[in-house]
Amino acid sequence: MAADPVFEEEQKHLSDTYEKLVRIESEVRSRLEADLAEALDDKEDLFEALSLNQDADIQLETLAELEAVNRIIESYNLSADINTEKLRRAQLLLHSPYFAKVRCKFPYSAEPKDIYIGAAGMTDEMRRHFIVDWRSPVAEVYYNQANGLTSYEANGRTIEVELQLRRQFDIRRDELRAYFDTTVAIEDPLLLASLSKRRTARLEAITTTIQKEQNQVIRHADVPVLLVQGIAGSGKTSVLLQRIAYLFYTERESLTPSDVYLITPNAVFGRYIDNVLPDMGESNPQILTWNDLMVRLGLEGRGIAKDASLDVLRQIDDSVAKLQLEQGDYCDIRVDDERVITGAQARASVEKYARIPMGTHRMALAIEDLKEKLEQRVMRLSRDEDVQDTVMELSNEEQIRLFGQQLAPLDTDELVSCTRKYLNVRYAPVLEAIEEGRWLRLDRIGMRMLGRQTLDAVEWLYLKLALVGGGERHARYVMVDEVQDYTTTQLAVLARFFPNAHFLLLGDENQAVHEGTASFAEVRELFGKLRGGVDECSLMISYRSSPEITDLFCKLLPERERVQASSVQRPGTEPVIIECADGDEYERALRQVVDDAASEPGLTALIANSRTRAKQLARLLADSAVQVVPDDGTLPAEGVVLLDVMLAKGLEFDHAIVPDVQEGAFPNEPLRRHRLYTAISRATQRVTLVANGSLADVLR
Repeated sequence: MAADPVFEEEQKHLSDTYEKLVRIESEVRSRLEADLAEALDDKEDLFEALSLNQDADIQLETLAELEAVNRIIESYNLSADINTEKLRRAQLLLHSPYFAKVRCKFPYSAEPKDIYIGAAGMTDEMRRHFIVDWRSPVAEVYYNQANGLTSYEANGRTIEVELQLRRQFDIRRDELRAYFDTTVAIEDPLLLASLSKRRTARLEAITTTIQKEQNQVIRHADVPVLLVQGIAGSGKTSVLLQRIAYLFYTERESLTPSDVYLITPNAVFGRYIDNVLPDMGESNPQILTWNDLMVRLGLEGRGIAKDASLDVLRQIDDSVAKLQLEQGDYCDIRVDDERVITGAQARASVEKYARIPMGTHRMALAIEDLKEKLEQRVMRLSRDEDVQDTVMELSNEEQIRLFGQQLAPLDTDELVSCTRKYLNVRYAPVLEAIEEGRWLRLDRIGMRMLGRQTLDAVEWLYLKLALVGGGERHARYVMVDEVQDYTTTQLAVLARFFPNAHFLLLGDENQAVHEGTASFAEVRELFGKLRGGVDECSLMISYRSSPEITDLFCKLLPERERVQASSVQRPGTEPVIIECADGDEYERALRQVVDDAASEPGLTALIANSRTRAKQLARLLADSAVQVVPDDGTLPAEGVVLLDVMLAKGLEFDHAIVPDVQEGAFPNEPLRRHRLYTAISRATQRVTLVANGSLADVLR
């Protein structure tokens, strides 16, 4: 490559760019240090000059001086935020300044323009972008993977360009290792090199190797619901995370991580992906499982909440408007032994708005009425001498914890103010209980409404949302991975719990490993009714598994999908199939396969078809090198791990060992096919099937 003039030219450009990044990193770091020193000096000078005299005649002047100090502090904070962000981007780019280049001929320009694309954008001293963020509009022409006339969307306009060059780079810091000029995904050398790497305990970002069909999902227009069906290994989870990063970029002025929720299948999977966005310079959204949400809402004791039907939810909706609340439906709100809000007060607040139909609007008015009652109680008690004495008798530690300082009220008004702060802290749980509708006995109401002895978590939560309201109204995006593992009722609850959010639903119907979960047709129907429509995308290329492994698990797909599915991996190792004559031979063979895998590099998974079978295998192989992965565990970097197929969903391994693939264990039934498909498709390079008897017919 050293004799290649293009290589030499690109290496020079890289060296110049790297020097510029080093200079920017140094300058920004120095600027941050100088600003900090200056801020400390200014703070000292300002507070020395600031008069804190509390004399009434100069109080307004003092307040004005304090406001000036606050403005100066805010300006320093703003400058620090801007410089810290630029430093973060510079440090990210120093690992690899860019990964691609496009040469575009714009209609308004006589000469084509070279644009370098990196994991983040960076401007020079003239505020010109010498590296463009991969999420910027113009970078789309790179991911479209076709030279010639093309276009991209920017600020609501379509920009027509001629793509004359699409070049990829293999770069480490300031060293150019190779470059490639490519046009289509199947000839993508960087993709193939990336796919050939050993799998690690963490998922890695795919920014440099995003393919055209993946890019269509990542940059899809913002719609109420986007449903993505993808075969195993098509990069659904990676695409989901890139989509989140893309949204953070395009809506960086208004979107924060607290506005985005990612619902994951299990805690192991959550840890598997939790480094991807930080490695791209973005913060993680709120990552939780369905069970995490139930725990957060205090509903974990009601089971896994998958048994309620849509008919029950419809019955709740129909019953709420004509609901007649009884005296026993109300309860007191207490703090310790103090009754703060009585059931009678709650009933009076609801009946005050009797002209309004029962439901969230009426309850919202009742809640405001109860909050006003609480405020009146605080105002009254803040002037009570006994309560004031309680405040003044607080220890110094309690005063500092509650007020940030020791109390020294100068007059009655200050004492009342301090007492009010104390009461607001004491009654904070009461305010929360009022807003959450805990003055209603929802179980009593729901059991009467539905004719039940108990309510499960879905029924209770849906009743609460339908009658009292609540949920996360601030959420703007909810991403649900492995959507095929949720029931229609769970999805209906999520849609109502996040009423203002747009949904991205990703999954694979052929990996539905539980009974009674929603089909994609049911998902479309449900969200079509709840959100007005569903956009769809498909991902039918496997980037995870070798062609040999892809061919094997594709035998378990419906004929139409089997024809569409393909792999871009280089040819690898043929699957190993071991058929054993009896149980003793099966046990010996399984032990040997596990021992052999333990001595090899990489990460191997022994994937059982159920949790019960995983426990049996753990006892059987207790003296082997296999490591059992708990539900809330983290994958090791290498070795052999044992887990059930439900826990393995979404993960990938260099080698997958699938036991019990005999005919009796895997008859030609949808659920069994799905579990076998899921287990086999976890493998990237090698798969070993061990059968206690003849191999299941579905794999022949």
